Amino acid sequence: MGHFTLWVGLGLAGISAALVLWVLGRPWLSLPRIGAPSDTRALWWSWVRALEPWCAPLVTWNMRRRFEQWQPRAGLGSQWDAARWLSARCLLAGLGAAIVGLGGWGAGFSSLWAIPCLFLGGTAGFWWPGLWLRRRATERRLAMARELPFVLDLLTLCVEAGLSLPSALNQVIQHAPAGPLRHSLGDAAALERTGMSRGQWLAHWADVTDVPGVRSLVLTLAQADHLGMSLGPLLRAQAAQQRSERFLRAEKLALEAPVRMLFPMVLCIFPCTFLVIGFPVVVKFLQSGL
Repeated sequence: MGHFTLWVGLGLAGISAALVLWVLGRPWLSLPRIGAPSDTRALWWSWVRALEPWCAPLVTWNMRRRFEQWQPRAGLGSQWDAARWLSARCLLAGLGAAIVGLGGWGAGFSSLWAIPCLFLGGTAGFWWPGLWLRRRATERRLAMARELPFVLDLLTLCVEAGLSLPSALNQVIQHAPAGPLRHSLGDAAALERTGMSRGQWLAHWADVTDVPGVRSLVLTLAQADHLGMSLGPLLRAQAAQQRSERFLRAEKLALEAPVRMLFPMVLCIFPCTFLVIGFPVVVKFLQSGL
């Protein structure tokens, strides 16, 4: 009888494991893997695609507009849209609620704390992708601001060598160092093949990058094209100005470093220093009976 019960239990456990694997793996097996982002696992992307039909009706125009504004600035690929982004946020919300709920259950919290813990974990999981998107956009904007002086130098060199502005821009796209600025310029230049004029895709490039130096460059190119001015001196002045601004940004960050180090020093270093200095004094006082 004992062996029969053991085998029945093992059989039920196997059936339960098979059902769990089938439920978890059904979206992964049913959806194609073509078009999945390279930095994302197939199972994660398949779950995002599985939730997309449920989340698509919930996407508002405001959500779509904000996502379309931040998507190119953060460098997300064309495989992402507002519905998939919302499905990813909902999936992370469920994952955050499950993690916090299991953590609270393991810590022995009472059932009264179950709903607040689940709500807190779900809210954190839902809002974290938005914070990550803005942080990624900020990092890309700073990286493009650092790359802009060299791109301007290369563009100036091509223009002063006798190339026209379209040919110089193509040379910059082909031979500039790999980075977010070069990739964004190449994506914007590809719009010219759709019938968009050079001034329009340059303005679109300035809006996508959201870098003041790029906006100034686009305005300079538009003004020079309208007035028939020589581009060489203007681009050289732009490169010198951007290099000076990059140096000023680096100097500003260097001046902010002591202020940012103050909090870790007060919180971590000073208590350890006081402990090392004061411990022998306390021991002396205890040994002397004071």
